[in-house]
Amino acid sequence: TFPIWNIPLKHPVNLAYEAATADLQDVNMIDPFHLEAYGVTTVNYNRDIEIFPVVNAMFELIAGESPYKSPTDMGVNMAGNCIVDDEACCLASKQEIVRRYYAALCEKKTKGYTKNDIMKLELLMKQAGVTPDDRPVVVSALEKEKITDGKPAAAIELPDGRIVTGKTSELLGAASSALLNAIKMLAGIEDEVKLISPDAIEPIQMLKTNYLGSNNPRLHTDEILTALSATAAHSDVARKALEHLPLLKGCDAHSTVLLSSVDIQIFKKLGINLTCEPKYEENGRVFHKH
Repeated sequence: TFPIWNIPLKHPVNLAYEAATADLQDVNMIDPFHLEAYGVTTVNYNRDIEIFPVVNAMFELIAGESPYKSPTDMGVNMAGNCIVDDEACCLASKQEIVRRYYAALCEKKTKGYTKNDIMKLELLMKQAGVTPDDRPVVVSALEKEKITDGKPAAAIELPDGRIVTGKTSELLGAASSALLNAIKMLAGIEDEVKLISPDAIEPIQMLKTNYLGSNNPRLHTDEILTALSATAAHSDVARKALEHLPLLKGCDAHSTVLLSSVDIQIFKKLGINLTCEPKYEENGRVFHKH
């Protein structure tokens, strides 16, 4: 999208735009053409400002004169007038900048390079007055990893602000564990209640390792949700938990290790805003399902 012309240049919403276009090297700027023509300070960005003289000359060539005096004149962006809760917009923008920062770090780790300028994203975080620690799920996930002797962990923030965590076990990956714990809490199910019996999980593990050639016996998020769905056919508790899955849309989550593409897609389909630390699980890539 575009920066908003009638809010401050360094407003978190406009900084979030720069973070979203870090791969394009977009820079928000005061529109000098608008300032000269009207004496009004407005926000635009470098590509629009750089190309405006060319576009203006084309209009003059075709029509004899240009109907526009600035690139801001050419826009139809009225989003600034729709902000009714500036504090909420600022908070959401700051979280988006942090998410973009983590996405760039993970891309560099997995691909060996990134089109996003990580130093620029760090600068944008500084300008917005935010750090990764301002993302509550980051702090919770890293703390969970610490108290479980460095094993991968994950955290999900629920709509009411409560944070649930998940740890790696013999049966489940941390992301799967956090997902189950999240819907259990949303459904008001006691923590000690097993949504899926270990007896139902073990045959799936055997299928993966003995017949499908997987080195990872732990269930990924897609596999655990499939197992939960099957269990819900004869378990009221599992059915109740499954019915609360849609409530995770819009929630934040963080993993202390890079997740598989399958897990990432499941979180995306659920509408969960996921970030990951830019590191692989200790045993390397062998546990990653693509």
